[in-house]
Amino acid sequence: MASDPCEACGADVPIGGGIAGFWSSAPRGTGGMTLTFHDGREFFLCFDCIEDLPAEPRAEDVPAAGGN
Repeated sequence: MASDPCEACGADVPIGGGIAGFWSSAPRGTGGMTLTFHDGREFFLCFDCIEDLPAEPRAEDVPAAGGN
């Protein structure tokens, strides 16, 4: 299964889908998502870091999300 690092905490985040998941009897989903802000900046974050963000996050809030 493919993975990408979370841009807040650095953890490897599994990326679901693809041929590896097709042949698996226990496929895993993606463990995060890309957030795009109004200024065009994008960050791929794990779900734990997304939960740490405030209700109305700004791009400046992303680095602090991985500080647990």
